[in-house]
Amino acid sequence: MRDVEAVQGMQDYIRAHYSEDGFNVNQVCLAAGYSRRQVDRFFKKYFGKTLQEYVNAVRLTESAKELLNTQKPILEIALDSHFETHEGFSRSFYKRFHMAPSVYRDKKVAIPWFVQYPISHYYEILRHKEEAWMSSDLKFCMVTAKERQKRKLIYLPSRHAQDYFSYCEEAGCEWEGLLNSIGEKYESAALLELPDKLVEDGFSKIAAGVEVPLDYDKELPEGYKVAELSECVMLYFQSEPYEKEEDFGKAIESVYAAVGKYNPAMYGYQFAYDIAPSFNFGAEAGTGARLAVPALLAEEYRQ
Repeated sequence: MRDVEAVQGMQDYIRAHYSEDGFNVNQVCLAAGYSRRQVDRFFKKYFGKTLQEYVNAVRLTESAKELLNTQKPILEIALDSHFETHEGFSRSFYKRFHMAPSVYRDKKVAIPWFVQYPISHYYEILRHKEEAWMSSDLKFCMVTAKERQKRKLIYLPSRHAQDYFSYCEEAGCEWEGLLNSIGEKYESAALLELPDKLVEDGFSKIAAGVEVPLDYDKELPEGYKVAELSECVMLYFQSEPYEKEEDFGKAIESVYAAVGKYNPAMYGYQFAYDIAPSFNFGAEAGTGARLAVPALLAEEYRQ
């Protein structure tokens, strides 16, 4: 689809240039060769935002990360984010995150960071939905074991979801940015398949979440749940990197296939899907796809 390719190009342009001095949305339109009216129509169609609203969401999210990770004065962060005044920045920050910048810096609670989902990924998955992704050349998969002590799981369950897209249709798209805003998380936000013990009546096994230390006790947004997880080993399966962005789906499928063929008993482990979730971290070209599956030493599992 020609307009999808155009929108992807504009997303790439924004990602590369939004922080530069003098950047403005008219440059995006000029680089893409479309009028501002056409671009706003595209962005409304695919993101539910005008181009300016999209750029503001990107800038405000980056400013939130600065508030969380630096001691820069709020005015300096506001100016770096292309806002002319402290007041204008604070109003925009509150409108998006329902919290003043100073309060966020003090409390460091989870807020919905904006994630720039590449529009081409969605359409690539649709295009390949009926195809055999396993014809891919992406065959190599690394496996790494990481020990996990007792910890907490923060997660947003779903009622009907069966996969990533049905989950996003039900839960929306803010979960990834919100979970990734939790500084104490062990890993980036992931789609989960919950163990039966965490699936409440009327809910499905699919959720999104992160692991955090056992002493994490900050306030969470409505709908999010917390559960304690027992000690285990997480087996991380990672594909090789890939060059073409459209191969991300093939990379994920290749890792799922590797999990299905893997025999943990050869290395003294046993899969333990009943004690912790499995994690789908998605895929990036430079690192490949990643999944994490819970396991126990075989003798512990038999006890």
